[in-house]
Amino acid sequence: MSDTPETVHLPTGGWRLWEHFALRGPGFPAEGVLRMAPPGLALAADKFGPGDALAGPDWEAFTGAFDTGAVATAELLQSIAASPRFRAAVAWQNPAVLRTGIAPFLNWTPTAASRTSMPRQREELVAHYWQRFCVKNDTIGFFGPVGWGRWDLAGDGVRVDPGSGGFLADSRVYFASWAIDALARSLDADPAVRAWIPPRRVSFVRAEGLSVHLPGRPAQPIGERARAVLDLCDGTMPPAAIAEALGIPVAEATEAVQWLVSKRWVHWRLDVPTGTYPERELRAVLERIGDPALRGPALEKLAVLERGRDAVQAAGLDAEALTSAIAALEADFAALTATGAQRSKGERTAPCRGLVYSDARRAATATLGTALLDELTPLAQCLTAARWMTNRFAERVRPRLRAVYERLSAAGPVDLGAMWLGCLPSPYPEATRDLDAVQAELRAKWARILAVPEGARRVRVSSADIAEQVREEFEEPGAGWSLARYFSPDVLLLADSADAVARGDFEMVLGEMHSALNTMGASLFVHQHPDREELIAETTRDFPGPRLLPMLPKELPLKWSTRSRPSLDRPQDYYVSLVDDTGDPHRPRTVLCADVRVEDRGGLLMAVLPDGAEFDLLDVYANTLTQRVMDRFTLRPEGDHTPRISIDKMVVARETWSFPASELAFADEKSETKRFVRARHWRQEHDLPRFVFVVSPAEPRPFYVDFDSPVYLTILAKAARRLARKDPDARLKVSEMLPTPEQAWLTDDEGAAFTSELRFVAVDQTVTDVSRPAPEPAADGGA
Repeated sequence: MSDTPETVHLPTGGWRLWEHFALRGPGFPAEGVLRMAPPGLALAADKFGPGDALAGPDWEAFTGAFDTGAVATAELLQSIAASPRFRAAVAWQNPAVLRTGIAPFLNWTPTAASRTSMPRQREELVAHYWQRFCVKNDTIGFFGPVGWGRWDLAGDGVRVDPGSGGFLADSRVYFASWAIDALARSLDADPAVRAWIPPRRVSFVRAEGLSVHLPGRPAQPIGERARAVLDLCDGTMPPAAIAEALGIPVAEATEAVQWLVSKRWVHWRLDVPTGTYPERELRAVLERIGDPALRGPALEKLAVLERGRDAVQAAGLDAEALTSAIAALEADFAALTATGAQRSKGERTAPCRGLVYSDARRAATATLGTALLDELTPLAQCLTAARWMTNRFAERVRPRLRAVYERLSAAGPVDLGAMWLGCLPSPYPEATRDLDAVQAELRAKWARILAVPEGARRVRVSSADIAEQVREEFEEPGAGWSLARYFSPDVLLLADSADAVARGDFEMVLGEMHSALNTMGASLFVHQHPDREELIAETTRDFPGPRLLPMLPKELPLKWSTRSRPSLDRPQDYYVSLVDDTGDPHRPRTVLCADVRVEDRGGLLMAVLPDGAEFDLLDVYANTLTQRVMDRFTLRPEGDHTPRISIDKMVVARETWSFPASELAFADEKSETKRFVRARHWRQEHDLPRFVFVVSPAEPRPFYVDFDSPVYLTILAKAARRLARKDPDARLKVSEMLPTPEQAWLTDDEGAAFTSELRFVAVDQTVTDVSRPAPEPAADGGA
């Protein structure tokens, strides 16, 4: 493969795709969920109309057939629950379920009479896991491995190399950052260890002369000796090294550090720099402890956890060995840290609640050619609209930042720490309201372009016919923050096989459009790629010069964890610490926000770094802006029903419905048999497809429903009841499943077919970079 990435331009120009793309899909074949529908049962149920009495000989016969099918489904679910791969997948999700739910389910003998409440709940438990493992294109562990593909413009269709030697090419076990942080805190509690930990200045604290400045507070005095110590609190020198540098006793330097900590100007604690391998970061810190009597025991405590992690890795897909290894690791962790080994699930908890997690790489790879690329004009049109959306948001943000800058600059020069804190909640309090308005305008523009007829179920337009309107409504150069150069769309293929694509017998579906974000830069993708440097080369093509990267918190509740941390940084890039100082202080080009000036450069606010490099101030807010806008793209109108919308061969919006949970009358039916028939009547009334996904505000994630499957209709009914109890006015959102389980083209080395989606990285080619590098140092002897 060439060192230079292949140039892949979308048909309309202005957009380039990365040569590499992610191939996302579950770890179990799609046909698995189809087995949850007893053959012939749905057809038999449909013989009873909405007005028919569910009684009499025909009903008795159907009830018998239903019971037979239910027992067969229960036996099938037992065989699934007993399989090693399923049990291993559940062990990674919730090991306790194997003991409390799966074990008693396997010890039960299904009969029509024995299918009482508790066994049925366990059936639903297994079926719920099963749909996630078979048809959800999640990226997690071996049951949602990362796959990879690339464009090859010398080819035409899609080629799948299933790989050899098994379903997975690689699988790794990683520590959750919070687990290693907990060990660090326990080690830091020893004052003797603390003495070897370098203190560091709080990111927004700035010293000038014998004054210390904090945002929003009057300057405070500092003595000469304390100021000298503060200058050396850079996170690389422990108190003894500071004392040596200043020629003062260690006790005096330590006392000064303690005073600075009491003023909250300095952090003095064992902080583990953020990273995919937090244990390596902690080891590097501990190895700098100069006293072997302290260093050895501290490293041994870390080694205990590392050996426990290795045992989890070695367990592989053996569920019993896996649960035993996890339990042993949890016991060691609790003994070492006096901390619970499982974090409670809740609104304040970030992902990765366990001590370790697993990510894996799929053995199968895919190659795409011109047959697909030539049909991506609709994607380019959607990307152009998404860019308009990010431009409008940036347009609203800039005046808000300007107002804060003008207020602060009236009192003197402005540093980035004061600017950042002056904008909280970032980027400004009314950002959500403004973005709602931008999204509403985006919908209105698409409504004018598409002109969807009232009551339509299917709308198909030609990209050529709407091209001029798209240009008039949306075409403009990118003018947002640096991350807004990137968009990460999910594209799904509707094809019976890879050969069908080459024949042109395919359609596509636009899934999620992740705006202002390169999702393939996340740790979970980067560290499952066979060659990270190939992704770095793609990044350098987009950003030949240095970037300014705001330092992120290690976690955010419900959203952010080590797995999602951006991991395509290069040595030439700068990191700026804002409030969360989670970086490695030994890394070059790591700066504190207090040391960055905010200045007006020809009407544009710039962040000016200590070495003179300049970046658009908006880049400092890149991640907080992206978090707000990343899932806001839509061209679907609002309403109780929205049609399937296709542009050329791409479905850009699936058909959707919205129902008040309280209106699903079948959900309250006590009889399992009658509920199945009534649910099918409800489906027929609304002309819903057989396969759908349902989103409920009361459920953590969308779930799959097959209207031919009693167990999945029971899961739907229970979800509706839960939501109605929580909020009678709340609504369930239903969308057609497209592609269906029967339209899976991705195969493994045994020929099994899997649902999948292609995660592209699209790069805006219209952006003008306003950053300026640091000036070159003057040559020796230069004037």
